[in-house]
Amino acid sequence: MLERYEWLVSGMDCQACGAKVQGALERISGIQHVEVFPFTQKLRVSLNPNPHVIEMVKQTVTDLGYTLTSTAPENVSTETVTGDDFSQKKAKSPWYKGEKGRLVATTGILLAIAWSVVSLLPEYFRDWPFAAACLIGLLPVVRKAWAALWVGQPFTIEALMTIAAVGALAIGAVQEAALVVFLFSVGELLEGLAVDHARNGIRALGKLIPTTALLEVGETTQEVPASQLVPGEVIRVRPGDRIAADGTILSGTGGVDESPVTGESVPVTRGPGDAVFAGAINTEVSLRVQVARAAADNTIARIIRLVEQAEESRAPTERFIDRFSRWYMPSIVGLSVIVAIVPPLLLAQAWPVWIYRGLSLLLIGCPCALVISVPAAVASALSAGARRGLLLKGGAVIEATAKIKTVALDKTGTLTMGHPDVTDVITLADMSENECLSVAAAIENTSSHPLAKAIVRKASGLVLPNVESGQAIPGKGVTATIEGQLYTIASPRHAAQDGVLPPSSAPQVHALEEEGKTVAVLYAERALAFIALRDEPRADAGAAIRELRLLGLTSIILTGDNKRTAAAIAASLGADFEAELLPEQKLAAIQKLSTKGPIMMVGDGINDAPALKQASVGVAIGSGTDVALETADAAILRDRVTDVPDLVRLARATMRNIRQNVSLALGLKAAFLVTSILGITGLWLAIMADTGATVLVTLNALRLLRMGRQSAST
Repeated sequence: MLERYEWLVSGMDCQACGAKVQGALERISGIQHVEVFPFTQKLRVSLNPNPHVIEMVKQTVTDLGYTLTSTAPENVSTETVTGDDFSQKKAKSPWYKGEKGRLVATTGILLAIAWSVVSLLPEYFRDWPFAAACLIGLLPVVRKAWAALWVGQPFTIEALMTIAAVGALAIGAVQEAALVVFLFSVGELLEGLAVDHARNGIRALGKLIPTTALLEVGETTQEVPASQLVPGEVIRVRPGDRIAADGTILSGTGGVDESPVTGESVPVTRGPGDAVFAGAINTEVSLRVQVARAAADNTIARIIRLVEQAEESRAPTERFIDRFSRWYMPSIVGLSVIVAIVPPLLLAQAWPVWIYRGLSLLLIGCPCALVISVPAAVASALSAGARRGLLLKGGAVIEATAKIKTVALDKTGTLTMGHPDVTDVITLADMSENECLSVAAAIENTSSHPLAKAIVRKASGLVLPNVESGQAIPGKGVTATIEGQLYTIASPRHAAQDGVLPPSSAPQVHALEEEGKTVAVLYAERALAFIALRDEPRADAGAAIRELRLLGLTSIILTGDNKRTAAAIAASLGADFEAELLPEQKLAAIQKLSTKGPIMMVGDGINDAPALKQASVGVAIGSGTDVALETADAAILRDRVTDVPDLVRLARATMRNIRQNVSLALGLKAAFLVTSILGITGLWLAIMADTGATVLVTLNALRLLRMGRQSAST
């Protein structure tokens, strides 16, 4: 049976590194599948358990210059990958204790010594200290270049660096060769530090969950590892403690600070029946919480898993740059060879001069800055979004979101509070109001729909009859058998289609709907009662629609509710609407709207799943169902509609950042390619330009992290 082995790979800082590792491992016989995640520094390999193959994996990656930390193997038939190893990774050592830091320190000290003693040595020996500094600093670079060459990857930055440094030594540019090696090591260090800074936003999430929890055992509590909690168990959370698992409050009402998970800066009041996140802070009273999800499936683990999945969903721009770099590198090598040999051969120019210029081209032509320009921005955007409860499933989603023209929003639970209240119970038969409510609540008792929950709440305290069987009919209602009688709760339209609602009742239904109420009909062989409910718009719904309009986007409400209720909500918010839509009709509406340009669908329910999947970008909002979350391309963890325009702003800012990065990388390289050929700039300026471009691109990408901090504080 295939097993999936997982490693943490230290030093893997960009897509180029990931591609190098993946390409090397795919050549090993016995490996079925390789997954590399540079942002989370993870490597997953599926293979038949074989100690020899496993050792080859470790040796190959180590030879490429990376450090592996093993985790336990997993059976590939399970789906328990959580990202916990990454998120709970031990704090990194200071930069100067790492391999890159030691290389910078070593080459820097040797270079300083060389410059210090050069004037004291005879002229014949003055190049030797610089040559020694160059060769010692070059050794780890050569080792990586050779390892990559051995697995069929000749065009790596290490290979170009080796050729340039050795070539410079050969033509007598010894001091520059030593300086180039030092600057290269500095650039590698700075790139690693900058990328690691982007990772910290995700890595910090794993540290939010406490390692232990107070588990109720009878009348007492017992401290147990949080990772061993299972659904159904009850834990106690003292004031000031972090909640150890996703769950539901059983007792206790007080403030819960969810900012570590959702970015919501103000503590929210949570009480019995309310869901809480692992990692949130209990700020006031002691809470009893029933565990809803195991550690491997809590909200934070899912966020980290989404980040890993996001690396597989690469932006079209990134895929284009990867394809471009595949022929760009060999082209630069070829151009360097032409520059080095053609002028001396055809024009009788000096060999050392043109070899020097060819070597400069090798260094400036390295595509590091270009290759990292997109993933660095995407990584920063993912981190910034995660801090605010905005989850995007990869670069492709970010790019698609930036192009959105229309935003379609579900009404109930998205634009409205999702907590409607029963306002009227109008009986139509020989049943009392309480009898109708108890039957309706019994039918709706197992449903998670907001309207169903409202009916159950209204019937609190009543004795509910036993339901013998029940069935939800998506987009229509619920049926159940009670004491041999089949009951249905549905909209007036479906009740009329079933022939149980006489035309004479239409004015009564219309009057309720004109008040912005949703009407449900309880019926068996005939109509038994009208149950009217009203769900108020969220406080920020109007602001969200206005912000979307300012972004140049068209907003439309798609709802299964009746036209009068939908019209009342749409008018108050200033949006277009389509009402009385079944799931398949929502899907058709999305398809129709897509003809006018890319469309985003925002929803939270099972009925929204097909539309979320069909839209250019599907967004699950708030406490959306697992189906909606898994179907959607993005998720908003907090119940805030203004996060929708924030999601668009983040995507647009990321694409602007990517365009800036690509322009910066290509612009610098184009300028220095010309100056290198003309002999205006030399080796050390070439490596500084390449290193500088990489660092500038990364630092520019890190500016996106500030979006998370600014929004979280507003």
